[in-house]
Amino acid sequence: MSELTGPERPAASGNADSLVIFLHGYGADGEDLIGLADPLAQHLPNTAFMAPNAPESCAGNPMGHQWFPIPHMDGSDPVAAGVSLQRSSELLGRFLDRIAAEGTAPDRTVLVGFSQGTMMALHVGLRRSAAFAGIVGFSGRLLAPEKLAVDILSRPPVLLVHGDQDPVVPIAHLAEAADALVAAGVETYTHVSKGTAHGIAPDGLGLALQFIHRQFGAAAGKN
Repeated sequence: MSELTGPERPAASGNADSLVIFLHGYGADGEDLIGLADPLAQHLPNTAFMAPNAPESCAGNPMGHQWFPIPHMDGSDPVAAGVSLQRSSELLGRFLDRIAAEGTAPDRTVLVGFSQGTMMALHVGLRRSAAFAGIVGFSGRLLAPEKLAVDILSRPPVLLVHGDQDPVVPIAHLAEAADALVAAGVETYTHVSKGTAHGIAPDGLGLALQFIHRQFGAAAGKN
């Protein structure tokens, strides 16, 4: 299996002590989210940013990438979609292992997902033994919530943000994910962006910044 690669932004200060990893949605790529580094870096000068591309060409958008196919959207086989999810999870896990081996500890790393990227951040991030500083999920859902309590290995704080006008991933998935996370012992925060469709609104991004800043500060206080 090939390694994940994608756009990166160094810390604005030139001295990175933390990392934000963006995980993009279905049919997009790392360039779709790496631009968020610009407003965030103003307040997180010692944070570097990475946005790996998902490993597969998107069935519904050949110009983009996917972490796994979505049967109800692209007509793919559900069994094949499950195999694809497992393969992408392993690749993302290897990517995260490499980041840690290169010197950025999980407790100095925050995963930020959008849509399918949120699904990956939650699915992979909670099944790793070393907890990340936090996970932020925009406009996504928790895959197989009924399995989380058995599969969970670490419990980083999670912030979930969803638009109340989302036509792609219904907002009902916000409460479903939050309920499963809380039941599994995860410190969970939620926010509904009013009038927002399938996207990231300024209020949600502002809350994400506050969350990331707080989590990096909390991790530093433990050292």
